[in-house]
Amino acid sequence: MAELSSAGGMEFKPKRQGSSDKDQFDNLEKHTQWGIDVLEKYIKFVKERTEIELSYAKQLRNLSKKYQPKKNSKEEEEYRYTSTKAFLATLNEMNDYAGQHEVISENMTSLITGELTRYVQELKQERKSHFHDGRKAQQHIETCWKQLEASKRRFERDCKEADRAQQYFEKMDADINVTKADVEKARQQAQLRHQMAEDSKAEYSSTLQKFNSEQHDHYYTHIPNIFQKIQEMEERRIVRIGESMKTFAEVDRQVIPIIGKCLDEITKAAESVDHKSDSQMVIEAFKSGFEPPGDIDFEDFTQPMKRTISESSLSNSRGDGKSEPKFGSKSKGKLWPFIKKNKGAGPEDFSNLPPEQRRKKLQQKVDELNKDIQKEMDQRDALTKMKDVYIKNPQMGDAASVDHRLAELGQNIEKLRLEVQKFEGWLAEVEGRLPPRNEQARRQSGLYEAQNTSAVNSCAQDRESPDGSYTEEQSQETEMKIPATDFDDEFDDEEPLPTIGTCKALYTFEGQNEGTISVAEGEMLYVIEEDKGDGWTRIRRNEDEEGYVPTSYVEVYLDKNAKDVYKSLQKISE
Repeated sequence: MAELSSAGGMEFKPKRQGSSDKDQFDNLEKHTQWGIDVLEKYIKFVKERTEIELSYAKQLRNLSKKYQPKKNSKEEEEYRYTSTKAFLATLNEMNDYAGQHEVISENMTSLITGELTRYVQELKQERKSHFHDGRKAQQHIETCWKQLEASKRRFERDCKEADRAQQYFEKMDADINVTKADVEKARQQAQLRHQMAEDSKAEYSSTLQKFNSEQHDHYYTHIPNIFQKIQEMEERRIVRIGESMKTFAEVDRQVIPIIGKCLDEITKAAESVDHKSDSQMVIEAFKSGFEPPGDIDFEDFTQPMKRTISESSLSNSRGDGKSEPKFGSKSKGKLWPFIKKNKGAGPEDFSNLPPEQRRKKLQQKVDELNKDIQKEMDQRDALTKMKDVYIKNPQMGDAASVDHRLAELGQNIEKLRLEVQKFEGWLAEVEGRLPPRNEQARRQSGLYEAQNTSAVNSCAQDRESPDGSYTEEQSQETEMKIPATDFDDEFDDEEPLPTIGTCKALYTFEGQNEGTISVAEGEMLYVIEEDKGDGWTRIRRNEDEEGYVPTSYVEVYLDKNAKDVYKSLQKISE
């Protein structure tokens, strides 16, 4: 831009009014302002891009969360198949995929919008300074020009006055009627005017030389320097916006490998889908263990005697435990795929289920009881440690206060172990490790109601209604019945956990999953179990309502003594 003042189409002619450079400054001022507007427009564009990336990432996360299986639900059990595992892996990878778009937004904000915003402020200050210097230079040269014009006009006026005085003197000197005194006066006046003209001439010459020097410096030094600075400023702006555009692309390019890994993991999960494995899991889950039904013999009803014999044989075969049903009957032992299921709750030993299903249910029950025993034992160990802390530090609490709870836990553990033994006995019977219990032993133990032995023998395996369809009414009558005892009542009436502090709900939480509790914003509740690192805190509203809420949803205020005990227990456990 320094060339604007040099030779060429935009050369500055040294006009005395200084309007040419002023016009150039106006043009440059408009152009540099346009450049700043372009930069700000690009900043706005990148900001909107970052908002789109954040919105897209949020929608992806919500989508992934929406289709995640709920905890402790039947849907979670369905994710053991390879196809559903692959889908779950896809959801997790989509979550990571969303994270990369958040990275794009963060990097663009810090590397582009943040940096350019600061640069624009600096650019505006620099531009203001340069144009201030330009206006100052213009004002200075204009002041010099005005001084030159004033000196020139004064010199011109003095010269005219000197000429008039000289003419007047010559006229007076030629007139014989004028006295010598008047002539002398006119001569002195002429000399004075000539001297004033000479002084004005010297002043004008000096002012002109000074102006020419200032003008030369103005057009060949000051203005070119200012134009050069403006040009460098504008070039830096252009380079900066180009670098920002390059960064814009690099930010996207940096996450491409990670996004590619996410897509590779999705592909890998898809390739891990095994239809054979899934089919086998379905077979294992639903196989009954029954043998397929045998062929049904033809019974000839053309002769009454043969039919009677056939029916008698069928009756005898039932008594012998053999499967020879008459035509049209549906034997439980043979036609097992068509057995109707009992409605409502089944027997405790799952005897209404097919052998394989029954074995799985019993094994699952044993595992659940063992987990309950482990929980009770962990709680007992914690209370034992707490008691030891109280014994060593009596000021923290009374050691005798936990004895009652320890006794209850011991009783609960013993009850759960008895339950485990009972279900393990049934499991051993199903797996063939123990001989099956006979009906007489069951009646003697009081677990079965008294029934007619002949009715059991004739209906245990084959039950028919008058229309020939199968029913299980008799089997329901012979189900094992365990009367409610004080044992169960004592186990159910377990004392609640002691409170260790209070909490205030910061947000409303809808507890829809099992084990959670709903809370309203601002509600005060009791804390009975602190967050153990899984992000959940156990709270209680009253004696009948307690459950877990996210720790981030509540503000916890632990009691000092309870908190000290809790920390002491953590140190002991470590």
